[in-house]
Amino acid sequence: KMVEDYVAEHPDSSYMDAALHICEERAIDPMDVSKLISPVIREKIEAEAMNANLVKGGGNSLPI
Repeated sequence: KMVEDYVAEHPDSSYMDAALHICEERAIDPMDVSKLISPVIREKIEAEAMNANLVKGGGNSLPI
């Protein structure tokens, strides 16, 4: 919920940036946050990472 609220308040921010910002605010290790994030937000972060070529699997999608 906090990630979605942050992205809504800061439209130029990505879900990945929002999650990292909240980790910094709450002094949470980003490696430990995966179990706290909903599957929907996790998928959005994964899609952002694929589009930025940070993980394998991105770049082969059709432009819509």
